[in-house]
Amino acid sequence: MALRTSTTERQRRLGAELRKLREQAGLSVTEGGDSIGMGRAHLGHVEAGRTAIPSDKLRMLCRAYRCTRAPLVEALVAMGEDKGKGWWTQYRHVVGQTALDLAELEAAADALLSYESLFIPGVLQTPEYTRSIFRSSQDERSAEDLEGAVRFRGERQQILIRERPSALHAVIHEAALHVRFGGAAVMRKQLLHLIRMAEPPHITIQVLPFTAEGLSAFSTPFLMVESHGSALETVLVETPATSLYVHESDAVAKYRSRFARLAAAALPPIDPAVSASAHESRDSLSLIQHLLYILQED
Repeated sequence: MALRTSTTERQRRLGAELRKLREQAGLSVTEGGDSIGMGRAHLGHVEAGRTAIPSDKLRMLCRAYRCTRAPLVEALVAMGEDKGKGWWTQYRHVVGQTALDLAELEAAADALLSYESLFIPGVLQTPEYTRSIFRSSQDERSAEDLEGAVRFRGERQQILIRERPSALHAVIHEAALHVRFGGAAVMRKQLLHLIRMAEPPHITIQVLPFTAEGLSAFSTPFLMVESHGSALETVLVETPATSLYVHESDAVAKYRSRFARLAAAALPPIDPAVSASAHESRDSLSLIQHLLYILQED
């Protein structure tokens, strides 16, 4: 049994879900392994994401754990059968494992809920905006690696325009619209891109204004991803030091509630199809148009 020297988030998640089901069934690792003719150590490696588990064994394990949620079982089987050989693998020498894990997670997404406080969400960025962010960071990159990282982020955006696109609901703090990565011209192009991206019905973009009250506790950006027919949910919380993946149902529910509060406090969504006369009251589009006017003057 060859063990993986490094694991992806998908592999760790599959193992964590199996461990959770076993613990909910009140079985030890030994008892879980015995139920499918697998040794304690072998099952331990599966739960740690260090080795794979055949689909028939996985289904047997779910039955032994009395898991009757068919969508969850099928989601776990799909995760186990996934070889992780998507488009992102060609960038493994350009970006880190965290970025690769995010791309793989997004590729399986049915829907994404995104809150950003200082940046435009990655899947909504223009190449010029992305490039200016990388240039302003403390990470040293060669010109070749920089352009590779920009292309990688652009590839991630394909989930919004593929044949069966992921739904996206993004709440962006007004502060992110004022931070001028790349200068006025780059920001103007980025804001216009936001308006265009809001045109399809599966994309919702809202701006959380500075005037929103009582939301100081919600300053940390996060991304919630629903996948595998919404049988699995993951929350990604990124900090300067690390990226945290949250799977626990109680914690995920808190983030979902948090996002609902943010969306409720935000301005009405960007709707380019609405006539100009309908924007007499403040909404996300009118705010962006105001910022575009200011940028044009600079």
